[in-house]
Amino acid sequence: MSDSQQTDPAPQWWSRPEGTADSRRDGVPAPRPAAGEGGDEGSGDAGQAVPTAGAPAGAVRYDPWGVQPLQVVDRGRDRPGFRLWQVAALAAATALFAGGIGGYVGVLAERQSSTRLELPQAAVADKGRAPDSVAGIAATALPGVVTLHVRGAKSSGTGTGFVLDPQGHILTNNHVVADAKEIAVTFSTGESVTAELVGRDSGYDLAVVKVSGVRGLRPLSLGNSENVKVGDPVVAIGAPFDLSNTVTAGIISATGRPVTAGGDKGDGSDISYVDALQTDAPINPGNSGGPLLDARAHVVGINSAIRGADKGDPTRQGGSIGLGFAIPINQGKRVAEELIATGHATHPVIGVTLDMDYTGDGARVGDKGEDGKPSVTAGGPGARAGIRPGDVITKVDGQRVRGGDELIIKIRAHRPGDPLTLTVLRDGRERTLDVVLGSANGS
Repeated sequence: MSDSQQTDPAPQWWSRPEGTADSRRDGVPAPRPAAGEGGDEGSGDAGQAVPTAGAPAGAVRYDPWGVQPLQVVDRGRDRPGFRLWQVAALAAATALFAGGIGGYVGVLAERQSSTRLELPQAAVADKGRAPDSVAGIAATALPGVVTLHVRGAKSSGTGTGFVLDPQGHILTNNHVVADAKEIAVTFSTGESVTAELVGRDSGYDLAVVKVSGVRGLRPLSLGNSENVKVGDPVVAIGAPFDLSNTVTAGIISATGRPVTAGGDKGDGSDISYVDALQTDAPINPGNSGGPLLDARAHVVGINSAIRGADKGDPTRQGGSIGLGFAIPINQGKRVAEELIATGHATHPVIGVTLDMDYTGDGARVGDKGEDGKPSVTAGGPGARAGIRPGDVITKVDGQRVRGGDELIIKIRAHRPGDPLTLTVLRDGRERTLDVVLGSANGS
């Protein structure tokens, strides 16, 4: 066997076939020339076609494992494709566009459609309310509450009142009609009529006016202010800032509050003294004279005053801050009866002149009265009870008195002829005196 290995002709799949015909496929370049057939002699790179031993002359051997390919097909640039986020963005934009078009078409169709649009709503329920609810109390009382529009010589104002009887008598505050030249009364139905003044009293801040020729009047039922307890629910009705038929609710915050109001004249003739019911039901200007009602829609007070912030306070509030005061209906009833019967009211008195400059605890009887007269009226209730000048009255029926105003308020909470027990401090010793209240005409 020879050490030389016979080389068979190159396989067809990697050798170019014999012949001179150029059977290259389109796009396949011609083979590179062999060494010595042009080009630089001795030069050649791996991957070039080289002569093969035993191959016919001119045959070129192709090395498929060369570093560089013998032929390259130019496929051009890669075609750009859609990525996932681009597909998602396109889908979202399409959906939004389609939704907008659909919504617009739907609105257009709805507007042009003859079908009536109707939103869901609760059915009409029973409009009745429990009699002791705020709505029930308001429904009962509103027909008997009126709004007063008052015109005076220099000013005009608004207040509230309520019907007392079928004859057309209406109770309100004195300060509502004090300077009235014309009084118009408006009912909850909107009907308005003129009214005339029957009588008024500045000491109690109460007045009665009357309307005539009005049918179907609905007088309010009067309660008993002695039955009122702290914490009881109450409803106030009035025309705050001329907003007629305004209903507010709250509770009785306190009873027996000594309240003075008025005093604009400077001589004390227009000061009112009230043993008031305190309430947190909102009361504002225009509520004056309106009813304060209990849970049975009975009048227990006449709304008359509010307490605002101090005048020197830069944050002073002009409206309600939850401190409203009403005249007890027991006092209002007595005064109204007298005003209707006689045109004026009487005041209970003890027949003494008080030292209003006294700053100690209690109410001190003055040393002298007005115009040099005795401070204890001769033959009056106080003189008969044994009161002397300089005595300090500290209690009325066991309730402490802190000043002259409070003593007047405690006395005016009673009727003329009522008996009272006074605790008096004299020469450092306390003693008890019994007095029967006298009567004086009011202003």
